[in-house]
Amino acid sequence: MAETELEKAEKRYAQAKARLQSIRNREATRQRKLDTRRKVILGGALLDLAERDSGAAAMLDRLVRNLAREQDRKAFADWVAPTGLPSPARSSSDPDTPS
Repeated sequence: MAETELEKAEKRYAQAKARLQSIRNREATRQRKLDTRRKVILGGALLDLAERDSGAAAMLDRLVRNLAREQDRKAFADWVAPTGLPSPARSSSDPDTPS
């Protein structure tokens, strides 16, 4: 039995719809990966800043203490927050050290 024109059109429509959904899924995955990458980069930058700046260290401490989800708090159970104090190796000629 030969396919009718309507059946062929419905089949092409279903294939196009599946391709569109596949493209949407790939874009959503790409966006989630980019979002995760941004979060990792910002988290690293915040940790780095907290090593040098007591205000950033205090903010980071507040953020960790106020995590709402139990599973998130567990991830920080044995974590030691940076103090924001300059390391003893820094000299007064270090441009990042306030005079």
